[in-house]
Formats: sequence, structure tokens, C-alpha cells
Amino acid sequence: MNKALRLILLFLAAAALVSCSFSGKGDDTLVLLKTSMGDMKLRLYNSTPVHRDNFLKLVDMGFYNGVSFHRVISHFMIQAGDPATRTGLTKEQLDTLATYTIPAEFDPQHFHKRGALAAAREGNDVNPEMRSSGTQFYIVQGIQLSDEELNSVEAKINGNIKQALFSRLIFETADSAKRSGAPLQEGQVQELASLKMFDYMSSHPEFRLTDEQRTVYKTIGGVPRLDQTYTVFGEVTEGLEVIDKIASVPTDQSDKPLADVRIIKMKVINR
Repeated sequence: MNKALRLILLFLAAAALVSCSFSGKGDDTLVLLKTSMGDMKLRLYNSTPVHRDNFLKLVDMGFYNGVSFHRVISHFMIQAGDPATRTGLTKEQLDTLATYTIPAEFDPQHFHKRGALAAAREGNDVNPEMRSSGTQFYIVQGIQLSDEELNSVEAKINGNIKQALFSRLIFETADSAKRSGAPLQEGQVQELASLKMFDYMSSHPEFRLTDEQRTVYKTIGGVPRLDQTYTVFGEVTEGLEVIDKIASVPTDQSDKPLADVRIIKMKVINR
């Protein structure tokens, strides 16, 4: 086992205790992403420290070197970080890397504009806390939208937020009752969770895009339907055209590029 892989295993053993090794002050961190179709520079936000530090540790360990863009959808996004596309890993290492997650860090000022860097995750039905994949990320290409389309997107986002919250309340209510030694029937769980949901909706306003975000989505473009349900933790500062190149490659029915598009190397260029 080489040194990089030993470091990955040591990191994953402590993944639940990801430490914030940065003060959160000063300039955001810059990472060079070299791909087989060109280079991009990524800026990582200090305001999402768990995602930033997790990403940087994987970059420093060389995990992303040689990983493929395994999912590409034109006018949507390009996705990479699946450990199954990296060579040299054992089954145990693959299983560990593929299953560890980190908590969501939603920040209203970070949204899915063109060039946004965000964490992939499993769906709300199995992941109501909307935890992020420990390794997989995507970069937004997106499209320009009208005000009418953005109004529809807001409704969809609020629906997704409520769905995820209600699923979590169902689980927490049932689990709490079971732990107390007085498990509840399904109907009782639903009723209690519904009351908690009503309390939340009465005290929390619905999600709304800001005027600035609307302007960006109408002029620059993006994928607003993912806002506040997937964690955005950075953005492309140079090389936006590379996103378009990768997003335009032919893919199969699973959105996998027919010709392999790889990350050659990632390295930190400013901390």
C-alpha cells in the first residue's frame, strides 16, 4: 500500500471529526484542477469549512489524481470524485471512500450559478439530513432562466426542503419514542411529525431567491433548483470554458462519457 493510500485510510478513520485547520479569515483557498481537457482554478469558501477542509485533505493526499468525470449532463453539470474510477484501491478502501459523508453546510450567499462547485449526495428519501458525499463533487454549467422559470424553481426548492424536513421528523419522532421504551404506531408518528412540521412552517419563512441571484441566473445562468438542498462550497474562477468542453462530450445512457475524461492532477496553489 503506497503512502497516499495509507494517509487516506487514516483520514477516513477520523472523518467524523474533521477539524477546521483554517481560521476562516483572510483569502479563500485556491486549487488548480488539471483535466485531460484543460485547466480550471477553484476557489473554496471559508464559510463552508467542513467541506473546504475535507476537499483539501483529499487534494493533498492525491486522491483526485487520475479520477474520471463519470457523470456529464450538457447544460447541467459535470461530476467527478467516484472512488470506483480511481485505480489502485482495494475493495475495503473503495467501500470506505464510497460511503462516508459529511454534514450539509447551506449558506444563502452561495448558490448554483454557472461555475459553482458543490457536493454530490444521495436523495432525500434515504438522506433526509442532506449530508454530502465525502468525495464526489460537481461543477455547474447550467442555463439562463426567465423570471417565470425562477418562480417555479422557488416553489420546487421549498417543496424539496419540506419533504426532507418531514422525512427527518418522521425518523426522529419514531426513534425517540423507541429509545424511550414506548414505541409509537405509524399513525401516531405521522401525527406528531405533522405537528412539528406545522410549528416549523409557522416560524420559518419560505425560501426566496435574492434579487442578485435572480440577475445572475437570468444573465450568467446556473441550476437554481438545487439551491439550499445541495451544499455549494466553492466556484471556478478561471477556466469556465473547460466546463463547456467537458459538458459537450458524447455520453451513454447513464451520462458517462464515451471517451474517458480524467482529472490529471489537483494541487493547492494558495491557502
